[in-house]
Amino acid sequence: MRFSAMIDPTGGPEAGARATVLAARKPDLRGRRVGLLANVKRNAEQFLDEVGALLRQEHGAVGVVRRKKLSITDPVPPGILADLVATCDVVVVGVGDCGSCSASAVADGLALEGAGIPAAVICSDAFGVTADAMAALQGSPGYRYVRTPHPVAPLGAEELHQRAVAALPEIVAMLTVSERDQDQSSRPSSMAGRWQRRAAAATGHAGTAA
Repeated sequence: MRFSAMIDPTGGPEAGARATVLAARKPDLRGRRVGLLANVKRNAEQFLDEVGALLRQEHGAVGVVRRKKLSITDPVPPGILADLVATCDVVVVGVGDCGSCSASAVADGLALEGAGIPAAVICSDAFGVTADAMAALQGSPGYRYVRTPHPVAPLGAEELHQRAVAALPEIVAMLTVSERDQDQSSRPSSMAGRWQRRAAAATGHAGTAA
């Protein structure tokens, strides 16, 4: 299968798609409500629960809103999307632990960004091709997401906790904006570019900026 011909599960057009404008970020997550959008892949909810707990314990988030979509290929249902937009300040999406669900998770992250909610998408590193292909189909090539080692499904509770700990710095970087970024907001560099550079720095490697 050629990924350039991959079907977009959101039903959006492949040609001429406009890049999603990333939602505005706050400097930190203190007092913020965190949404956790899980799919039905094994350990997806448990992984996100670990992330939510760490965001509360270490970064001052005040509450967690848990939602689950029942399809790994379809986009987030409109009702769930509207609920997350109405009740959350930021959302963590995952886990993309297969080709179809990685593509769908990226589409969901972009849908949240387009609705004004900062999102951090978590995908297994084995499925970067499909995740990147979906970002390109949505008009946002170079869209960054958190990569966690594949697989996630067979992990035990302690392993899931350690994965969440390892992913946390990048998740936080994707959901917030630093004071330095705020000071540079009047410069030509776009918010998307600044956000993506920070997310890359959190993992210790450079990435493609939108």
